[in-house]
Amino acid sequence: MSIRENVQFVRKKIAEACLRSGRDPEEVDLVAVTKTVDVEQINEAIEAGIRVVGENRVQEAWRKFQEVGKGVHWHIVGHLQTNKVKRVLQFADMIHSVDSVYLAREIQTQAEKLDRTVEILIQVNTSGEESKFGLEPEVTIGAIEEISAFSNLEIKGLMTIGAFLPNPEDVRPWFKLLRDLKGRVNEQEIAGVEIGALSMGMTNDYEVAIEEGSTMVRIGTAIFGERG
Repeated sequence: MSIRENVQFVRKKIAEACLRSGRDPEEVDLVAVTKTVDVEQINEAIEAGIRVVGENRVQEAWRKFQEVGKGVHWHIVGHLQTNKVKRVLQFADMIHSVDSVYLAREIQTQAEKLDRTVEILIQVNTSGEESKFGLEPEVTIGAIEEISAFSNLEIKGLMTIGAFLPNPEDVRPWFKLLRDLKGRVNEQEIAGVEIGALSMGMTNDYEVAIEEGSTMVRIGTAIFGERG
């Protein structure tokens, strides 16, 4: 199947998952994850209607951004080191992977210098796997309270990466946990914070994620095929 056909297929699956859960497909943003994907393929995806590109690696993203440009929104979805923040703020519209107050503080410092506001998501390690980045659920609200004081950051939502399991149904509890955490954060009525976005779900589990309230699915393989 072509990239265009793959995008259409994923959108169909998103619509079906929304129908099952009584949701509007317009509530779910499709983020095309382009790690190791070349610019030609990215442009094909854009021609097929993709409007948000997600990148894992900052240097790779910067190179592609210079070729593709601002016709799409650029999101950083991979782990972000503090020494890469300055570069990221030159092109990224949103950072999905803010996993510490320390990182948020550096983003604030650099954003202030550029006199820009940065949309961020707080990454939560819902599965408890040591191999994954993210705040532990029980400390997330406290971290958000601290980060909310950073005037150049807008906390838009939460992000998680589900455990990679053969049966997507087995990942459902981690998505439900993030949805419940969203509710608990909003109950706190933290000044300037209203959690709307939930970035959860990838190629193997995005339908389940949507059923549990995802508003952003990060899809790579289902659009661009298997990569080495």
